[in-house]
Amino acid sequence: MDIRSIASAATGYAAARPATQVDPDFHGTSATEQLKTSFADFANTMQVGEQTAIQSMTGSGDPHALVQALAQTELAVETAVTVRNKVVEAYQEILRMPV
Repeated sequence: MDIRSIASAATGYAAARPATQVDPDFHGTSATEQLKTSFADFANTMQVGEQTAIQSMTGSGDPHALVQALAQTELAVETAVTVRNKVVEAYQEILRMPV
């Protein structure tokens, strides 16, 4: 087993772990700023996943990094779809309200 793949996995885990913890700076910001930050994080995750996939296809990337990037990208897309579904559901509920 290559030590670089273990180091890459450990680095990826260390980077992903804070994403599950509460960000104390997030509570003091407005909803607009939180949305902007969330959208920027989503776009960044997608770009990193795409770059890692391109590196793997050209032969210069680590297969473990590719799997990790794909998992992160899949989670980001599933989260975005879930949020979209909730927004559509809320909009439809508002439309059903009597005037």
